[in-house]
Amino acid sequence: MRSGFTTGTAAAAAVKGALSLLTNNRAPEAVHIAFLSEGGVTIPLERIERVSPTKAVCTVIKDAGDDPDITHRAEIGAEVELSVRAPFSGGQAELHIEGGEGVGTVTKPGLEIPPGAPAINPGPRRMIREAVDAVLAEKRRAFNVRVRIFVPRGEILARKTLNARLGIVGGISILGTTGIVRPMSHAAYTATIQSALSVAAASGSNTAVLTTGRRSERFAQATLPELAAESFVQIGDYFRFAIETAAAMHLANAVIAVFFGKALKMAQGIPHTHAAKAALALEHLAKWTRAETGDRLLARDIIGANTARQAFYMLKERSPSMVETVARRIVRSAAQFAKEPMAVRCILFDYDGRIAADSDAPPREER
Repeated sequence: MRSGFTTGTAAAAAVKGALSLLTNNRAPEAVHIAFLSEGGVTIPLERIERVSPTKAVCTVIKDAGDDPDITHRAEIGAEVELSVRAPFSGGQAELHIEGGEGVGTVTKPGLEIPPGAPAINPGPRRMIREAVDAVLAEKRRAFNVRVRIFVPRGEILARKTLNARLGIVGGISILGTTGIVRPMSHAAYTATIQSALSVAAASGSNTAVLTTGRRSERFAQATLPELAAESFVQIGDYFRFAIETAAAMHLANAVIAVFFGKALKMAQGIPHTHAAKAALALEHLAKWTRAETGDRLLARDIIGANTARQAFYMLKERSPSMVETVARRIVRSAAQFAKEPMAVRCILFDYDGRIAADSDAPPREER
């Protein structure tokens, strides 16, 4: 199935197109954007215009490949304003990124972006920075670059998302952790998991490391460098399917590498960890916390958390042993799904890639 690119990649392409027009006095037909993982994509520009000697506007059409989501075929644009700061003295351009029409504003804590800021995630911001640096690399001046990302129908598109529930108002989020969108067809994805586990078993490994995506896979590979690449399998939301399949292939060990959001759903024993059950997951976490710690105030705060990320930081500060409880509950859920004997370990990462909990570690004693 055909892969596509994220809204973050589209925004970076629009920035690169507009900045190329300003610096080269020529409008390119397409630009190349490097993904944050590996590879890249050449994206045709939809429209590009110089509106003043120092300002240009460019848009591209977002292509989600064979996994069309709500932003598939949406127009993503950038207005770029450029000014010369001084003769070149090394270092990067001074870059300021804003959100314009159709880009949501964060209003609640718990997301990667603080309240009051435009909903342009760190991955897209990094891609925009790299696009700016690529265009200005050979220029012998230091520049100020102001970027305003806009999505003409973004406010309408946002009504069909969970943004309002997360406190993102006025438009969509500019997303992407790697820049690439991979097709999420159920049949295709489960076939891929099955094939990857088969390769792991055939390679002579007795361990499968089940990760929910490329970022958790990178962290797991850094944590378990002794394992071959074939041992690492991205399972997406397919928790039960992956465990059942690994057990059926007689893999002796499964390591589940996960972030807190999906971890909560796995701990509940939810077979397919789609984001739609986020509120229910926090209710369960609050119930477990009150039962295990007796801290009614902490349980109440968890219920009021905007996201699993916010709840994670609450626990990390006030009751880190509860993060370990979540990891151990995941192991129990996996054991119920496995129809063959298999040792299961859970490594729960924080959002910077550090191990927040390991089910194989001795239980933590609270102070």
